[in-house]
Amino acid sequence: MEVPSTRPPAVAGMFYPGEPNVLANSVVEMLEDAVLPAPIISQPKAIIVPHAGYIYSGPIAASAFALLAPYAANIRRVILLGPCHRVAVRGLAVPGARHFATPLGEIPIDQGAIAAALELPQVIRHDAAHAQEHSLEVQLPFLQRVLEDFSLVPFVVGYATPDEVAEVLELLWGGPETLIVISSDLSHYHSYLDAQRRDHHTANDIAHLRLLLDHEQACGATPINGLIEAAHRHGLKPRLLDLRNSGDTAGDKSRVVGYASFAFTEASDG
Repeated sequence: MEVPSTRPPAVAGMFYPGEPNVLANSVVEMLEDAVLPAPIISQPKAIIVPHAGYIYSGPIAASAFALLAPYAANIRRVILLGPCHRVAVRGLAVPGARHFATPLGEIPIDQGAIAAALELPQVIRHDAAHAQEHSLEVQLPFLQRVLEDFSLVPFVVGYATPDEVAEVLELLWGGPETLIVISSDLSHYHSYLDAQRRDHHTANDIAHLRLLLDHEQACGATPINGLIEAAHRHGLKPRLLDLRNSGDTAGDKSRVVGYASFAFTEASDG
């Protein structure tokens, strides 16, 4: 079956607004409301951001995306990794599509990077893994509003080792033109206080570049662990930007989902 040249939005109108003007205004408002660290850090090489509906996790994600604005002209390629929620995958899956679309327009896929990644045994082409996956899609409108002109290299990450993920990151590492975005929520469906305890522990692990033990800590533990491995090799320093849960944003506090955002910069950055 022929693969469509554009992967259309699957969760517009559900996880985020489906009407372009409403979506654009919503993203801009969250970016403007984001509290930036003082002093402002240097250009991040990588960020970790959550991927729930915007009313729940959007403000937490915005705190990382807002940091990119001063470097928008530098960043020309985004390596985006998120966990698979709907289709089981062994390894890392790339799409056959040439563009990803949101209500804000189309983003070109870096075909050269895709071809290079497919040379690795842990990378496969798997369109079904991408078709309904929200963990990547919800990040795209933020990138479209913050960056000026960029291509995308999207990976849905299934069962893989940290080294297998890190090998993909190393292959595509590049320089300041390449940004790595890891999409992950933290704990799921615990009480508010229990989630706070769990998520503070997980955030502390990430901040100290300790590998996460399981997907109870973070649904994106596999891509996070790959980034942690790469961060050790490249001397990157993580900085926690925001740590909250759905009980702090738009949900009740009986069963919450945890969210954090991090920026990874050169270790010399203060």
